[in-house]
Amino acid sequence: MSDTTPVIVAGARTAVGTAFKGTLRDTTAMELAEVVVTEVVARAGLPVDQIDDVILAESNYGGGDMARHAAVVAGLTHVPGQAVNRHCAGSLTAIGNAAAQIKAGAERAIIAGGTQSTSTSPMQAFREPGTTEFAQKWMPPTHPDTPEAPNMDMSITVGWNTANALGLSREELDDWALRSHQRAVAAIDSGAFTDEIVPVEALQSDGSRVTFDVDEHPRRDTTAERLAGLKVLHPEIDGFTITAGNSSGMNDAAAAVMVVSRELADDSGLRALAEVKAWASTAVDPANTGLAVLDVIPKVCDRAGVAISDVDLWEINEAFASVPVAACRKLGIDESIVNTLGSGCSIGHPVAASGARMVISLMNELRRRGGGTAVAAMCAGGGQAGAVVIEVPKN
Repeated sequence: MSDTTPVIVAGARTAVGTAFKGTLRDTTAMELAEVVVTEVVARAGLPVDQIDDVILAESNYGGGDMARHAAVVAGLTHVPGQAVNRHCAGSLTAIGNAAAQIKAGAERAIIAGGTQSTSTSPMQAFREPGTTEFAQKWMPPTHPDTPEAPNMDMSITVGWNTANALGLSREELDDWALRSHQRAVAAIDSGAFTDEIVPVEALQSDGSRVTFDVDEHPRRDTTAERLAGLKVLHPEIDGFTITAGNSSGMNDAAAAVMVVSRELADDSGLRALAEVKAWASTAVDPANTGLAVLDVIPKVCDRAGVAISDVDLWEINEAFASVPVAACRKLGIDESIVNTLGSGCSIGHPVAASGARMVISLMNELRRRGGGTAVAAMCAGGGQAGAVVIEVPKN
């Protein structure tokens, strides 16, 4: 009987750039996707004729199918491509979809991940009903706009609503953000990300190209005093605690993994780096978006057959610091094993790529620690959440 257990045999990501003013500001999402898909194919070492599909998340990029675009550039002309959009949780969904197809025996090798260029995302033209002109700049929303859950202001819909629901203080959020930067800088300095990052030859505004291979968003000069001195984003709201400092950045990056059946890995002599144990998505009222991780984490752990207390490492994306703080408080998760290499507040949040970036970093950190189980979880626009459980056999 064939073994269709989904395992990851390769993973790669670009370094994360700061949108609009960073090194990747003139590099498109398509180009970022091409880099990581090509690299994952090379790292896996699987003959290209055995690759069945490419599934890439994208967000606010105007449609199209960047997965197919990247496949063609990578020389996979026989491989179809599938675009996924679950906003922040998009690349977790892509990995889950790939694992599901492999588990079902429908496919045997799929590249899955996501790509995000906030710097170059197109602004669409929208025709206001009752007019004939496509003149209004517009971004497709994730949910209906309401005062309690604005669809274009996540600092309220996610950050503040989460903090307010649990009574989280400004100090708690700033403390988490400070630790995130400290951990990310330590990870960079120790070389923890070196092997997972594929360099990008990034075009600059003067026409030159530079090699970009180090996350540029973490701030070495971040201190508690600097964070405390930042103005809140909505001073008109009494008690508002959300600042730019305890929020994620706006960023550019791409990340992808190759998921194959264990049988194919064994037959092809590929090393299984991690097993994809479970995947899940949930949704709540959009006003409770940041709390959606409280539903998806128990759901995915139950599917994986692991207790929350048995998980060795977590990444709960810091779309806003209030999200992981809330998850740790409500679910009893040990903060010391959450976001040990930094997360959204420090590394940044390249929306469609963040989930795959989290899985790759967790996988590599588990391997450095001798194995174990990790969970990547995040909320997503419109009240959604996604999560993936991976396992690296213990030494």
